Amino acid sequence: MPPPDAAPPPGVSVSLAQWRSDEPAHRMQVAVRNTSETPVHFTDVQLVTPSFTTLAPQNVEITVKKTERTDLPIPFGKANCTPGRLPGVQPATVVAHVRVGAEQEPRKVVFEIPHPDPLLTRLLRDECSEHLIKLAADIAFGPEWKRVGDAMHGTLVLTRRGEGAVTVHRIDGTTHYIAAPVTEGDPIAQLDAAAPSIAAEIRLTPGRCDPHAFAEAKKAFLFPVRASVDGGEQRVVIVSPPKDVQDRLIHYALDVCGLPTS
Repeated sequence: MPPPDAAPPPGVSVSLAQWRSDEPAHRMQVAVRNTSETPVHFTDVQLVTPSFTTLAPQNVEITVKKTERTDLPIPFGKANCTPGRLPGVQPATVVAHVRVGAEQEPRKVVFEIPHPDPLLTRLLRDECSEHLIKLAADIAFGPEWKRVGDAMHGTLVLTRRGEGAVTVHRIDGTTHYIAAPVTEGDPIAQLDAAAPSIAAEIRLTPGRCDPHAFAEAKKAFLFPVRASVDGGEQRVVIVSPPKDVQDRLIHYALDVCGLPTS
């Protein structure tokens, strides 16, 4: 029979955080605070909450000495969404196996996350908002792109998946690209309840041209698209072009910016 869960070591607490580079990787940080003089070795960490699919413990193997914050990166599971409405965030814990001081064997400890946690609340809202739109239609970039002057023109394609009229109100840019419809207006596209698909022309232009930007393009291709179903609340869907289109867009942007393309 396994030993019971232990309380967190004195002076050790955790919170949840997320860096910009974590977002495309579906990752977060377990931020550890140790106010004691005793080092604590973390073998693994795991987020446990009914709001997200529980993944296997993430091996970390790190000794945390006295610190205001040491981040332990972990992936997190898919949001557990409900049809027709946004769910409320549920309580969460971080489960870890730790060795305190000179201990030889790790023990399982459970850290309670103050509820409701603002990061989990936002992540659940964003992912389930996207899920509600995707139940009605898939939103994706079309495969054909062409350069028109200093812009790249392509399409945003809505393809029927379920019931309801889907309206795309706006497409926003990213850290690297300015996105806009070729023909300004709201809506950008309207997929009628009986229509199988529709495409809207869009244009992309570089948002910044410094070489450092292209070296740090972690969110360059995560385009927020604001959409609604049957005139309901507008929700955000993140749309990314496939890898071959991303490569073309990078080459195009470097050329427009006058930067080396190889």
